[in-house]
Amino acid sequence: MTSHQISIAEWRERLKSEKAEDLIMELIERIERSKYNAFISINKDAIERAGEFDRGKVNGKLAGIPVAVKDNISTGGLLTTCGSKILYDYIPPFDAHVVERLKSEGAIIIGKTNMDEFGMGTTTETSYFGVVRNPHDPERVAGGSSGGSAACLSVGEGVISLGSDTGGSIRCPSSFCGVVGLKPTYGLVSRYGLIPYANSLEQIGPLATCVDDLALLLEVIAGKDQRDSTNSGKEFVFDPELLNGKKLTVGIIREMSGNDDVMSSFNEAVEVIKSLGHSIKEVSMPSFKYALAAYYIIAMSEASSNLARYDGVRYGHTLEQITSWNKFFSAVRAEGFGDEVKRRIMLGSYALSAGYYGKYYLKALKVRTLVIRDFKRAFKECNLLISPTMPALAFKIGELADPLTMYKADVNTVPINLAGVPSLSLPIFERKRLPVGMQIIGNYFEENSIIAFARKVEAEINEI
Repeated sequence: MTSHQISIAEWRERLKSEKAEDLIMELIERIERSKYNAFISINKDAIERAGEFDRGKVNGKLAGIPVAVKDNISTGGLLTTCGSKILYDYIPPFDAHVVERLKSEGAIIIGKTNMDEFGMGTTTETSYFGVVRNPHDPERVAGGSSGGSAACLSVGEGVISLGSDTGGSIRCPSSFCGVVGLKPTYGLVSRYGLIPYANSLEQIGPLATCVDDLALLLEVIAGKDQRDSTNSGKEFVFDPELLNGKKLTVGIIREMSGNDDVMSSFNEAVEVIKSLGHSIKEVSMPSFKYALAAYYIIAMSEASSNLARYDGVRYGHTLEQITSWNKFFSAVRAEGFGDEVKRRIMLGSYALSAGYYGKYYLKALKVRTLVIRDFKRAFKECNLLISPTMPALAFKIGELADPLTMYKADVNTVPINLAGVPSLSLPIFERKRLPVGMQIIGNYFEENSIIAFARKVEAEINEI
């Protein structure tokens, strides 16, 4: 944790001697002066909510704690844009399930964080509201698509935050910004109120400055919700003593690697794991050579279907004149969507079209099955799996001008979403004054093991 970052424990300590209202006002002023562009909008009602806490009217696990929420998660009465021009003025009439949970536990929604448009990107450069800058080097990206949710924590503009992860969108910015982020098991956290990009891949997840805070936030947001048919109905309660005295077999995935800077940091972290008494084993995942291509076919296909609803009639960007329905629909989408979103809609529509459905989409689904089998086989040999989160350090702004290069940057994160298993990105050892993240991957609903393991590694690294 850097000197700028704020933990829940530190915030609670300040609440003992200062009013929550004053602390929230101070935080909002810091965000409004910020050069990092981590937020799209601020919740002015946060000050009123803090006042209620000061008067003893707010209780719960997160009472008085400010939470930043990614701007594709529905917040009733608060602007929710998905980082897109097409939703530039959309104010939802309801809260997402996770937002309901936050409020019920006394949390204060501080604002909505900047993101790649509809979650489509690795750098937040596709956001209609501009790129999020990395607090470790403002000339570099914060990662995507949940760039704002990670950057705000890294620079002390938030305490905990929510993101969503379709192919690495929590873990990538967590790695680039030096915070902790978790993509939960598919179905652990309700997706009700998450504006969809690719339904079968995406999950809402927590980001925090330390593992303990992440565990607490996951306890709050996980759980039963009948409005999401894919929800498992499982609650999550963290057990920090779970791995005490246990020696694990930790698998290093051969097919997931990185450049020299990333691998030197990762290898240093492996030595830390060995020093804790765990055994290391290399495992191979043959299907991973096809995973990136399969992921993008599935994600783009689902996106082309999900984004058909943005027609300029019901909400968001529209036009003054209507000549014909087809021209109106096309013009609204041409103006409202950015280049990357248009690219993915077109590619997804192509993959689903007659004559190509079997050649692309069905084949991608078969690869997905192979990826799942590889994970199941690996977990018969290993308790947990590890890899670098990202193959490189944070990119310079403008460096990934070629879309294909940007897609390739997701090579270590997308297999996790294809399989639906949980994965946590933990900050390890910096290189060139830039953060590096390590993925800790577990079997289905093994969040407790992942987090308990990450907690031990985090403590060891902090002592070095």
